[in-house]
Amino acid sequence: MSYFFLALAIIFEVIGTMLLPASQNFTKLVPSAVLVVAYMLSFYFLTFALRDIPIAIVYASWAGLGVFLIALFSYLFFGQSLQWQAIAGLCLIVVGVALVNTFTKVG
Repeated sequence: MSYFFLALAIIFEVIGTMLLPASQNFTKLVPSAVLVVAYMLSFYFLTFALRDIPIAIVYASWAGLGVFLIALFSYLFFGQSLQWQAIAGLCLIVVGVALVNTFTKVG
């Protein structure tokens, strides 16, 4: 169940981050409000993930997969491109997160 909460935390963190451009420096009320709620939910779900998963693993997974997904969605929704070296680095992040989680004993 802790990994379910971690997944929710990652999803809400990505939603919040993707809304940063839409908030236009927090001058747009609706995107700004949704952004703040998304970040609050992200941290809320992180607390549940920490019940059984060590904080280092939770944070590494949350940050690493968040970076990967934001890069992917930035490409899909904003047309931002990355050089092959950046794509390779992002793939290494995913491999690293997978390795860390594979060899971590959960509570």
